[in-house]
Amino acid sequence: MARVQRLPTSIWALGFVSLLMDVSSELIHSLLPVFMTTVLGASMLTVGTIEGLAEATALFVKVLSGPASDWWGKRKPLALAGYGLGALSKPLFALAASADGVLGARLLDRVGKGLRGAPRDALIADLAPHGMEGAAFGLRQALDTTGAYLGPLLAMGLMLLWNDDFRRVFWIAVLPAFLCVALLAFGVREPADKPREGPLHHPFRRESLRRLGGAYAWVVAVGAVFTLARFSEAFLVLRAQQGGLPLALAPLVLIVVNLVFSAGAYPFGKLSDRMPPRRLLAWGMVALAVADAILALAGTGWLLWLGIATWGLHMALTQGLLAAMVARSAPAELRGTAFGVFNLASGVALLAASALAGWLWDGWGPAFTFWTGAGFAATALALLLLGPATGGESPRL
Repeated sequence: MARVQRLPTSIWALGFVSLLMDVSSELIHSLLPVFMTTVLGASMLTVGTIEGLAEATALFVKVLSGPASDWWGKRKPLALAGYGLGALSKPLFALAASADGVLGARLLDRVGKGLRGAPRDALIADLAPHGMEGAAFGLRQALDTTGAYLGPLLAMGLMLLWNDDFRRVFWIAVLPAFLCVALLAFGVREPADKPREGPLHHPFRRESLRRLGGAYAWVVAVGAVFTLARFSEAFLVLRAQQGGLPLALAPLVLIVVNLVFSAGAYPFGKLSDRMPPRRLLAWGMVALAVADAILALAGTGWLLWLGIATWGLHMALTQGLLAAMVARSAPAELRGTAFGVFNLASGVALLAASALAGWLWDGWGPAFTFWTGAGFAATALALLLLGPATGGESPRL
């Protein structure tokens, strides 16, 4: 607790900003795959393509917003604009009459996510005390993920209360989204003096990108291959729903994932400050491969839920850790650029992974889809084990 209490107030505020936006987003997204397939009549390929395009859009935008925050020297205004766009997108889901309408709402929402993501992560890195980067990112991830299970929990209760009225539930998501924007506007302060390790050049210059270095490039490569195994959680929801889970209980899948994720994110983040981070990342990749294998074998019963919980465990082990590794491997004045480029690479991988998952599901079924994901996780693990030492750590795991 002493380590938590030393984290700046603005890091806590950013965590609660993420919590509120995730309550809003997951209230919608936990129901969206089922809404598209049962109400709008969309195919699995359409669901996978929409999810891939939406998430990839967010990550492509990050490659612009991160360097822009480095060049401007301010992170908060870009983050505020991004959260504002996310809030404005929420009513569009309730109004969507076709898959095209959902795609438009998802793209606006994800443009907002992309605009805020890299500046917010760079701001956390700027605010975090030295040696506590893992704890800072773990705390934000834990609060973010708390919202990610409260949203589906609320969605499930409202679906039961309102007899599966998807659109009415979607309207409720507007309130926490706008509360999130207000908290960011009034509760977060940027540090007056940004850390600087050298002269600042335009972040898109070749010299600036070259300064990111080989250790950073290795983190990007590992993250991209790993993302190929991490297709959208929409496929977990559909796996359970295919096995007979009632429509109103569909959000229970994301509740389980995010309960495990939230419980583990901060402790694993602290642990990454005290041990070689690649060892923890390796265990996360093993957890993802195991989760994929279980979900390939089981579509119902306790094994299904074990696979879903193991998926949450891999996220707790890896998501905050990858962000901390980016922060540690990049120069302080290029952190926005570093997060932007990292997320661009992950965005390309995520687009391919979600579209591929939808195509495999339609053509060969869910089991083959999850076995393919396990194969990508094993490939990422091999790359991690064979890669160079970074950040002063020992080459040995």
